[in-house]
Amino acid sequence: MRPTKRTVSSEDLKRLYAERKEADRAYNEALTALADALQQLRDLPHPPPPYDDGQVAALHALSDPLAEAPPAGAGWRGRLRARVRSMVAPMFERQKAFNATLLEHIDRNAATHQEVPRALASTIELIREEHERLVHFQSRLVQFAEEITPYVDTKDREVGGLMRRINEDNAEFAADLAKRALPRLDRLSDEIDAWQHVIAALKRDMAALPARAAQVAPGGRAEPAAPAEAESAASATPPAAAPLPPGDQSYRYVAFENRFRGSLDEIRGRVADYLPYFEGASDVLDVGCGRGEFLDLLRDCGIRASGVDINEDMVELCRARGLDVVQGDALDHLERLDDGALGGLFAAQVVEHLEPSRLVAFIDAAHRKLRPGAPLALETINVASWSAFFRSYIRDLTHARPVHPETLQFLVSTAGFRNARIVYRSPYPEEERLRQVEELPAGAPTDGGDDPEAAASDRAGDPAEDLARMAAVLNRNVETLNRLLFAEQDYAVVAERA
Repeated sequence: MRPTKRTVSSEDLKRLYAERKEADRAYNEALTALADALQQLRDLPHPPPPYDDGQVAALHALSDPLAEAPPAGAGWRGRLRARVRSMVAPMFERQKAFNATLLEHIDRNAATHQEVPRALASTIELIREEHERLVHFQSRLVQFAEEITPYVDTKDREVGGLMRRINEDNAEFAADLAKRALPRLDRLSDEIDAWQHVIAALKRDMAALPARAAQVAPGGRAEPAAPAEAESAASATPPAAAPLPPGDQSYRYVAFENRFRGSLDEIRGRVADYLPYFEGASDVLDVGCGRGEFLDLLRDCGIRASGVDINEDMVELCRARGLDVVQGDALDHLERLDDGALGGLFAAQVVEHLEPSRLVAFIDAAHRKLRPGAPLALETINVASWSAFFRSYIRDLTHARPVHPETLQFLVSTAGFRNARIVYRSPYPEEERLRQVEELPAGAPTDGGDDPEAAASDRAGDPAEDLARMAAVLNRNVETLNRLLFAEQDYAVVAERA
């Protein structure tokens, strides 16, 4: 798959992040400045007092200075008053005219003076109302500005949610596609491997044709074997494992392993748990090394190791990756080694291929060939788990005899190994085990409610207690069935050479 071309680089993301942080800062500062500029409602001046016209009527009454003058009378006094009056009369007339003019002016402006306070009062009230409306508007403006960020954040969350949903849908689609496509690819890979081994077997057969043709007698019949050779072949030791199909059929077991045991990476991940037992060891032998998964791990850890396998195609696979592997029978290979030549022995899914006598001989030979303190690890199918027996053990036609965990532990201990212990592996998936029922609380009232006396009176036949007891019995039975049917699928006996 070609790598996707990125349209946004890491530098672009950093720049966009810095721009967003700067925009956030500027927005917060502007919002703070807007809030600080918000006007507060202040007290306006009071309107002036109303126009005082209380003395206007009195001024009118006093405007004529001669209105209350006494009559002149008779005699010289009368003549004197008349003379004085005639002398001051023009002056009083002018005063009277002035008073009349002033009163007229006062009367004419009284309405105006009376309207001014009312106009001022209404103007001040109008200004106060407008000021309140302005303050209210500014407050709403600040609230609006404060709501912008949550509004934008809501949009961002919605877009983010949509993007997550799209990504999840894409991931689900990819997982579903992989779930449907990968098994087909695995089967295709198995078929390709099988055909590759078919081709390799055909090449071997073609290369062996001249030698076979040389063994054919001139009359067209095969030359009979010598008596000694026939006797030797008849008394040959039986094979260490259930026989495989001859020659050009061995490739099928490679395909079988690929199909049912797991890929190289899967098996490498499983057997990696055994590495701590071989830490610091050297000259480790992997018996029945198969495709060489454990040998790969030992090489990665710098541990010198070799392998032996009876399957020629398995051996070719290992040698193609640079592993030190020989073809042959496991017991025969051990017997050819010097005593104490090995610093460790590992055999995964091998002992179930051996007949009982061969199994005992194999363990005894391992004890002789291992140095003191060297580790031994024998892994096989846990036939005490019925699911493992019926799903894994009987599926492989090359299996010779099931080996119970305690049996293998006993054989290893009696051969002279110390600290032989059983290590169970590959637990059965929890979601596929039998489920227990939820236990009911004992003594739960059914008829008496919260009344303890009513509950106690019905205690003898309380359905809740009966159900609780039934649930406990059922759960114990489920636990027993899970232990028998769905226990760990594999186990290993691990020990050290005494």
